[in-house]
Amino acid sequence: MVTKRLISYLKPYQKKFWFAFFLLVLSTAAEIAVPVIASHYIDHYLTPRLLDWSSIILFSALFVGLPLLGAICFYYQYLAFQTIAQWVIKNIRVDVFSRVQHLGLSFFDRHADGSLVSRITNDTEAIKELYINVLSSFMQNIVIIIGVYIGMFILEPTLAVVSLILLPAVVLLMHGYRKRSSKVYHVIRSKLSQMNAKLNESIQGMNVIQAMRQEKRLHDAFSKINQDHYIAYMKNIKLFGLLLRPATQLLSVFMTILVLNYFGIMSFSTAIPLGILYGFIDLLGRLFEPINQMMMRLSQFQQAVVSAERVFTLLDQTEYAPAQQGNENPQITQGRIEFKDVTFSYDRKTDVLKNISFVAEPGQMVALVGHTGSGKSSIVNLLMHFYPFQQGSISIDGIPLQSFRNEVLRTKIGLVLQDPFLFVGDITSNIRLHDAEITDEKVKEAAQFVQAHSFIEKLDQKYHEPVGERGATFSSGQRQLISFARTMVHDPKILVLDEATASVDTETEEAIQVALEKMRAGRTTIAIAHRLSTIKEADLILVLHKGEIVEKGTHQTLLEKEGLYHKMYLLQQGMVEIAN
Repeated sequence: MVTKRLISYLKPYQKKFWFAFFLLVLSTAAEIAVPVIASHYIDHYLTPRLLDWSSIILFSALFVGLPLLGAICFYYQYLAFQTIAQWVIKNIRVDVFSRVQHLGLSFFDRHADGSLVSRITNDTEAIKELYINVLSSFMQNIVIIIGVYIGMFILEPTLAVVSLILLPAVVLLMHGYRKRSSKVYHVIRSKLSQMNAKLNESIQGMNVIQAMRQEKRLHDAFSKINQDHYIAYMKNIKLFGLLLRPATQLLSVFMTILVLNYFGIMSFSTAIPLGILYGFIDLLGRLFEPINQMMMRLSQFQQAVVSAERVFTLLDQTEYAPAQQGNENPQITQGRIEFKDVTFSYDRKTDVLKNISFVAEPGQMVALVGHTGSGKSSIVNLLMHFYPFQQGSISIDGIPLQSFRNEVLRTKIGLVLQDPFLFVGDITSNIRLHDAEITDEKVKEAAQFVQAHSFIEKLDQKYHEPVGERGATFSSGQRQLISFARTMVHDPKILVLDEATASVDTETEEAIQVALEKMRAGRTTIAIAHRLSTIKEADLILVLHKGEIVEKGTHQTLLEKEGLYHKMYLLQQGMVEIAN
């Protein structure tokens, strides 16, 4: 099944493939013709009676011309196969990357980043070897074997029939190796994927690793995975060393002895032509060369098949991000949000949200507070349509959330995360995000709006200041201000703030609070807050506990109730005794 899918990628290049195959047949025919013609030359012309300069020149030209023709054909067929292979692997990589981009966040919650990177890079690289080396090598060598047997039947049909017993023996060897090595290669690829995941995790958390002195623990964990990978690889090497090359050499010796004995026995009753003996021994040597080549490539073939299984498993994933339902194209005009009896579970076993109901009127600020794991981020994830919900309904401007295209939701709902993510490039590209409709003037206006213009103007290259991976050269506050500008440049109708001021200093927070006042004007705002002092002015505060709304109201009314919100507020004010 996997092999068929790999071959299916060749369909768009059928003409070039068959042209390469035709050149392969020509080069093989030129190679096989040499010993056959040499045998004929030795038996009929290499005698004093028939020796003449014209026959010598003719056969000399053939001996030189045929290998030259074969070399030219081989070069062009090799180039054609390599070109096809590069095209195919390019398409596979694009298909895999495209599929990964459209998978839902629930898929990424269950799979390590390093493991996915390994599938897209290492596994597709292994598949490339199948098309570049294995496929062309197998085809070439199979054609050579067929050509050699044709030459054998021309020289000595009886012995050629006997020599056919070699083929089942070779097939059995290949089948035995594939059957035993498949499990080993699955372990090898799995361990390689785990190493990539562990390496990715270690690099991203290097500051925590060094601060908490976890180097030895992670070193030991990585060494254990690496040792398992080494053991699996050594098992494969032992299988390869036992079943392939030595076994092929034994078959070669057996066939050579068989041929020599056959001609030796024949010589007692009749004269053996020297040309036939030379030609058959030469062809026999040429027969084992492609067999050895195929045996050597079998390891790459098996590795590529296992890697292809992993890649196709990823390509077959259907856990897409939630998509639009219906053919209409509604727009967000007012920004009224309504959750009605919404229940949600990430694993469809444990509900993280239970019967959530609230309304955010246009222009209102609704704050979500609660202890860690209470469900605040889950409400935001559902509003952004990152996950499908199981029960209840969510609507914007009275229209079901599922009716909106994701492009509309992403543009008209501005999301600012606690830990902003910046892309490699410059400040302008991170605010514009390569949207051609956003001019440099709009970029500057957005930066000025969120109080980011002042620090950007102090940089050496201002708005063209380079941004490294994840914006590591900027402070947390600067990254947050850039993400604010990136949100506001689209002029969203709804703002979603996930503790947007948590990563900034007091001075920067004051500047952001000024910007937030302007940002919230005329926009519906959903704010996740841990510092309750930042949401005193919220129109509605929802207090969540274990996935349920246990309190709702304004800051003052919730304090008067002296419930959970009151305790949280007093704890943050340092009044532990009163809270207890």
